[in-house]
Amino acid sequence: MPLHALLAADRIVLLVEPVDRDSVLDAAARLLADGSPVITQAIGTSLRARERLGSTGIGCGIAIPHGRTNAFETARGAFLRLAHPVDFGAADGEPVDLVYAMAVPEHFTQQHLELLSELAERFADPGFRAALRNAPDIEALRAVLFAPARAAVAIGGA
Repeated sequence: MPLHALLAADRIVLLVEPVDRDSVLDAAARLLADGSPVITQAIGTSLRARERLGSTGIGCGIAIPHGRTNAFETARGAFLRLAHPVDFGAADGEPVDLVYAMAVPEHFTQQHLELLSELAERFADPGFRAALRNAPDIEALRAVLFAPARAAVAIGGA
């Protein structure tokens, strides 16, 4: 499944206010829940529980917080670019400024692992990371995220 298939344009945001890790997880939960307070709380709880198991900061300023929920039939994602990097406790010690949050149905065991692997591979590409960081506005950021893998670098101008 292409990662952009998990996203919706309104679940891609630029966070400009200084925040901490919990605030980022709260913002991600709100985006993933599409406005439902009950679902927001459940997703937030799931994201925090996963984070307590170990940091979802994968290095190079990237975090992939993820959790399980019965609120949806399919996986969904949200992307947040942070104006002020946040400490996620990543192994490389780098603060995080790019966050791809994901909520997956409880029964998505193998699919969950495959999506995480695909995300890690995609964010391992320095050109993709640079295109995301260099996108001048939300429209350009969305264009990078919705572009096929090879086209994203050209769109981002990196």
